[in-house]
Amino acid sequence: MYQYTDFDRQFVRLRAEQYRDQLQRRLAGQLSEEEFRPLRLQNGWYVQRHAPMLRVAVPYGELSSAQVRVLAKIARDYDQPGNEIFQGAVAAQNKLGDIQLRDGKAIGSKLVTGYAHFTTRQNVQFNWISLDKSADVMDLLASVGMHGIQTSGNCIRNITSDALAGIAVDEVADPRPFAEILRQWSTLHPEFAFLPRKFKIAITGAREDRAATAWHDVGLQLLRNEAGTLGFKVLVGGGMGRTPVIGTTIREFLPCDQILNYLEAVVRVYNRWGRRDNKYKARIKILVKAEGQRYIDEVEEEYRQIVNVDGAPHTITAAEFERVGSSFVPPTLTCDRKSADAKIAQILRAAAEDDIEFGRWLQRNVSAHKNPDLRAVTLSFKRLGQAPGDATAAQLDAVAELAERYSGGEVRVTHQQNLVLPWVRCDQLAELWREARHLGLAKPNIGLLSDMIACPGGDFCDLANARSLPLAEAITARYQDLDELHDLGEIDLHISGCINSCGHHHSGHIGILGVDKDGKEWYQVTVGGSDGKQLSGAPVPGKVIGPSFSAHEVPDVIEALIDTYCAQRQDGEHFIDTLRRVGNEPFKQAGQQARHETGHEATTA
Repeated sequence: MYQYTDFDRQFVRLRAEQYRDQLQRRLAGQLSEEEFRPLRLQNGWYVQRHAPMLRVAVPYGELSSAQVRVLAKIARDYDQPGNEIFQGAVAAQNKLGDIQLRDGKAIGSKLVTGYAHFTTRQNVQFNWISLDKSADVMDLLASVGMHGIQTSGNCIRNITSDALAGIAVDEVADPRPFAEILRQWSTLHPEFAFLPRKFKIAITGAREDRAATAWHDVGLQLLRNEAGTLGFKVLVGGGMGRTPVIGTTIREFLPCDQILNYLEAVVRVYNRWGRRDNKYKARIKILVKAEGQRYIDEVEEEYRQIVNVDGAPHTITAAEFERVGSSFVPPTLTCDRKSADAKIAQILRAAAEDDIEFGRWLQRNVSAHKNPDLRAVTLSFKRLGQAPGDATAAQLDAVAELAERYSGGEVRVTHQQNLVLPWVRCDQLAELWREARHLGLAKPNIGLLSDMIACPGGDFCDLANARSLPLAEAITARYQDLDELHDLGEIDLHISGCINSCGHHHSGHIGILGVDKDGKEWYQVTVGGSDGKQLSGAPVPGKVIGPSFSAHEVPDVIEALIDTYCAQRQDGEHFIDTLRRVGNEPFKQAGQQARHETGHEATTA
């Protein structure tokens, strides 16, 4: 992973010192809340439903074991609200009531403390840190090169990438050096600190798009032209939210050394013409959709000015690329392939339960590596009893230990809210599996129905219209049988608590969106979405299957959709294949029938 420089470390420490001074002035009454608000937001501090929330930046998802241990310490020592605050939050959530299930059980909010949450932007969030201790937390983060800079506000946010960047077998080129160059360029960029709205960039270097690039304000795909020159396909204007839009390709090929000059033009034109009078129309996707070719032409003209008049000041030189690229140092690892094969065979000959479980884990949680002696292993953070993407302090400490023993001290956050160990030796797979299973992190469900994405929703987020986490638990509880999950195959289920779409519901094969109707929680259900990976095909937003459902109906509706797939599928078909072959109508009818069977009234929300 990227090796931090002295400049990086000093920059983050000075930022933490600056924030401490700002906080002290706020606590002393020298800054009003209105004056302090943009300062805390620029460092990742929100005020949420019950308490402050900190969002920690994890550039392109990479974490060292030392950084994970600091996150564990923050979870253990600081993600701990006072009793009055916590009990008030529990009382508020209890008023929302439980979700009654068909079997007579009920699931409601389960507020927990002392944990970290992995987000769909490969960041980490904490939900209970007292603001008067926030400067201490920033100092802790700075001690390992971490911060919350630009995880909030109308600026260029965290640069995301493929969790298999640098190790994927289908990779054209490693995108991480470019992601790091983009991070350095965009951090505290004086011209782009106050954009019309937040701005998100994703980059991939692989033939398969595992970074959902078309769903971003800017999506970058590394490729080579017929002459073998490395460059980027540039997409602009993608995004979810109230108006889901797939990014427009505005450059089929841009030489890779020109990417900063070109992005300077892209963001300048947006900064110049983006709507500032209406936050719902302020994202770049609205500008690109409204202006079309006119926007593209203006970007090209701005780019020509930057290159021909300004002298192309942001061209990435060979020396600069070498400087950054050399900072990504892979661990030195070798593997005894014969030993690996023997160990795996020995376990497969063991007890029948282990035979099935280990084989499934190899199939679902272990990915090929460009180094044939290594593998990438996904630790599943989707399990009954914990919200998707949540990790306790003890689990974080255990992950740090696993990373040091089995992955060269590195771990990566995926946008599916799991963790990847990217440097696992083949001959250590068996030992890693045993330890991960003991920790509850080896469930072989990656890509399956229970490996769902879910935002914190109305249990924590002040913007949410409805809760996400009780629904996620209800669906997870219903689909615990691994035989059934593996028979169903790969299904992307995404849940968002509001139209901001932090749970990526638009791109789910099945999407669930919380909506407000007369102060009550209701949910729209969509089918047929795609994030752009090979399984799902070209990126596209899902389509609503009818009027909104009550929370009590949603688990039955999901089951009805799954049953319809099982009844309609042909040999070898995934859910998304069957849906596209037979169309949405059978699924819409099944969803409506589930509503009628529960006896609830429909809403047009």
